[in-house]
Amino acid sequence: MGTSSYRISFAPKAARQLAKLPRTVQQRIRPRIDALATNPRPRGVVKLAGADGVYRLRVGDHRVIYQVEDDALLVLVLKIGHRRDVY
Repeated sequence: MGTSSYRISFAPKAARQLAKLPRTVQQRIRPRIDALATNPRPRGVVKLAGADGVYRLRVGDHRVIYQVEDDALLVLVLKIGHRRDVY
């Protein structure tokens, strides 16, 4: 198995949600998202029921909802927000 790297892409909504977060929170979330490029399914992520290839990444009280497209080597970030708002 090669060390093929995934591209990270943000849905426009997710990019806006990330930009609105406090800088300290962005600095915690950004490296975790970047790490998905090498391992799109790290330990601790939860596959969401009812959605194909959609996962949830916990970063403190925040959640990153993203979709993995293996055939395109793409991680598409769908939503970012506080856990009470994101679902």
